[in-house]
Amino acid sequence: MADRARGWPVAKEGLPFCAAGAAGWAGAAALGWTGLGAVLAATTVFTAWFFRNPVRTVPQAPNLVVSPGDGRVLAVVEEDEPRFLKDRAIRVSIFLSPLNVHINRTPCEGTVTSVAHYPGRFLVASRPGATLENEQTAVLIETDKGQRVLCVQVAGYVARRIVTWLKPGERVARGERYGLIRFGSRMDVYLPVSTEVKVAAGVRVHGGESVIGILSGTGDHGKSGRTSGKEPAP
Repeated sequence: MADRARGWPVAKEGLPFCAAGAAGWAGAAALGWTGLGAVLAATTVFTAWFFRNPVRTVPQAPNLVVSPGDGRVLAVVEEDEPRFLKDRAIRVSIFLSPLNVHINRTPCEGTVTSVAHYPGRFLVASRPGATLENEQTAVLIETDKGQRVLCVQVAGYVARRIVTWLKPGERVARGERYGLIRFGSRMDVYLPVSTEVKVAAGVRVHGGESVIGILSGTGDHGKSGRTSGKEPAP
């Protein structure tokens, strides 16, 4: 299963940063460097808070798609997805600021059919061009009904490290923790056009809890779901 971070209040990837900050604070305190010690202590606390790993209540009704991350919905648009789906899809883009939880969660249950990393630029994650130009890792999940949901972790101007624990062939449940992005980023989710979209641009969502859509039918084709306009310019 993908949910390897279960039970940890702080993501494991954050522990070395916390340990380094704590060691620096202890050393500064031992030397009587009060000012530096205070800065290092504050940095350690912020780092632990940034890598926080909260428990979430995942909705269990059939066919739901939940948000893969915490943040603000940038756009809900129907467009072509040329790399994995090679078809029309509804893209839901979510901006994760440095203040949001950065643990990423699987949007639906199914089987991971592909995981691919793409090197790229580090544009501000809220810019439209970040969708295809930025460093990213894409995970394609196929449901038992044959619907394909593509979830893309997109690095940002500050975020330069994407962590993905999934491998092709793994079975995942809705809302499982499957990775993280450090220090500000973006999540793009591509849904079948038959999906009933439940969010709009500007809405705040929580990873693993907020429903962003309801899947319908038995495949990727069908009547287009509701969209909420074009992505805002930077």
